[in-house]
Amino acid sequence: MTTLHTDLFIDGTWSPAASGARFAVENPATGVQIATVANGDAHDAQRAIDTAAATQPSWAATAPRFRSEILYRAHRLILDRADDLARIMTTEMGKPLAEAAGEVAYAAEFFRWFAEEAVRIGGDHTTTGDGASRILVTKEPVGPCVLITPWNFPLAMGTRKIGPAVAAGCTMVFKPAELTPLTALALADILAEAGLPPGVLNIVTTDTPGPVVSTWMDSGLARKISFTGSTEVGKLLLRQAAENVMRSSMELGGNAPFIVCADADITGAVDGLMVAKMRNMGEACTAANRVFVHRSVIDEFGAALTERMSALVVGDGSTQGTQVGPLVEAKARDKVQQLVTDAVAGGATVLCGGATPDGPGYFYPPTVLTGVRPDAALMHTEIFGPVAPLIPFDDEDEMVTLANDTPWGLVGYLYTRDIDRALRLSAAIEVGMVGLNTGLVSNPAAPFGGVKQSGLGREGGRVGIEEFLETKYLSIPR
Repeated sequence: MTTLHTDLFIDGTWSPAASGARFAVENPATGVQIATVANGDAHDAQRAIDTAAATQPSWAATAPRFRSEILYRAHRLILDRADDLARIMTTEMGKPLAEAAGEVAYAAEFFRWFAEEAVRIGGDHTTTGDGASRILVTKEPVGPCVLITPWNFPLAMGTRKIGPAVAAGCTMVFKPAELTPLTALALADILAEAGLPPGVLNIVTTDTPGPVVSTWMDSGLARKISFTGSTEVGKLLLRQAAENVMRSSMELGGNAPFIVCADADITGAVDGLMVAKMRNMGEACTAANRVFVHRSVIDEFGAALTERMSALVVGDGSTQGTQVGPLVEAKARDKVQQLVTDAVAGGATVLCGGATPDGPGYFYPPTVLTGVRPDAALMHTEIFGPVAPLIPFDDEDEMVTLANDTPWGLVGYLYTRDIDRALRLSAAIEVGMVGLNTGLVSNPAAPFGGVKQSGLGREGGRVGIEEFLETKYLSIPR
């Protein structure tokens, strides 16, 4: 059984905030408070970063196999407690239990992947061109890291950052999202049981992140920031990071195009969009935001999609059979409704959904829109909800221009059976990842990340651990 901790986790110990303050966590399906959590402040943040800095030398000196085995044990513990972790996630952020269980498996895999990478950190050895010196290149942990995660994937975003930091030999200060702190605290308990030494991971929960994060960024002790969240906040953190020239990894917003060509397998494309759009109720940076469909197949595609979306069961994620849970908070639901209202006012037609239901909880129905104008607000912002706007296209070049008409460039999805078209359009779309005839690109073995204002660096894959390592060059005369 997973222990439900609600205090701060610093130097291997659970303790209340210095001020004694706490904040509430609620179930978005009901609006009812489910717990209160320690509300850390700048004093707690300073204690956490001091601990991480003091622990860094001894942690960096540990054997790679020692770090690897901790991650292997944590991977196993996550899977052993999958039901408990899924229930915590569903209760604090709303996703259906089946989706939460899928996230648990996905999250655990990051620990297994980076357990394997921990013992493969390499280097290089060569001779200078003139033969006068040897060049020895080594990799060392970057040092104490600031980790900040979002609420939409509270377990997986934690393991995706903690895994490579542990493998590389970095200590951490970690601020989970205030809407979903319970999952992160449960993860800390698992890592402690897996043998992670005190002081390596330090968690400060807070509903006022500014003073906590600024304390870390201004401390001069943190050497890296890894953030997943909005582009707006990411830019602020990059400005703060510049003051101390900190290494920065940013996984920011997205405005993903989903492109259905005339020759696409329509059934497969609808299946793919149901994944790319409805995963996590559309509350994902990878969610398909703008659906470009060739005019010759848009009626067929729209009818099939509407049938599928209309059949989805909306309800409390903890109820068996629920396929679409609530959005995370009232503000998120209201934003989605405003975007739909704006699109309809501009001439869009609602094929299904489109209206906020009565009753408790922050629910919004699966919605399909057609006839969406290019200047509609939802074309230029993350919807972060279960709304699929369909935009017809005739000319590929014009469609690509529209697809790239955004400051973001995280992921794009493309459905075609023509390999030449697939390669051509994949190259033309300005994104860091492309899903070709698939609606799911996330995988621990793949380098996740975007271009333009969707971020810096990559998480996962072979390059994921490099973000937590510095390169050192040693010159040795012959």
